[in-house]
Amino acid sequence: MAAAPPDANRARVRHGGPDRRASGAVTEPALTPDLVNATIAELWGATRHRCVEVSPTHAVASVEIDQTNLRPGGYVSGPTQFGLVDAALWYLTFGALDRVEPMALTSELSIRFLRPAVGRVLWARAELDRAGRTAVVGTVRCWMDDAHDRPVSTAQGTYTLPRP
Repeated sequence: MAAAPPDANRARVRHGGPDRRASGAVTEPALTPDLVNATIAELWGATRHRCVEVSPTHAVASVEIDQTNLRPGGYVSGPTQFGLVDAALWYLTFGALDRVEPMALTSELSIRFLRPAVGRVLWARAELDRAGRTAVVGTVRCWMDDAHDRPVSTAQGTYTLPRP
């Protein structure tokens, strides 16, 4: 798989991020893509979506495309793109919280298809717009293979957080 594009770090985070201990030492978040993927596999079984990067400000997801994802003409289907967008936004929610939160739920998600998606690997990068006590809002861009500068779709959505 190709590498994800460089980190834009464009949003401030109210939840998650580095832990500032009383001693003043800063420790990095414990959440990793491997932990996200392992937890999801343990809770729900096999999934083709993979968390590739996760941080308090962004998450990157990918899925390898096969025949089941294609429409006539070899175009990646809208539902395939929508599913990966939803997964990337979910992973972003985990990053903003610095923990896997299975009960975070999609409350709103809209997508715009910009051009035909053709290729072997679909990527989605979710950027944090706002993290609050009750919701995480993000913007997601999808692209094929190494063409991260040519988005095939863009989306914005909100994940609702469970009440304590």
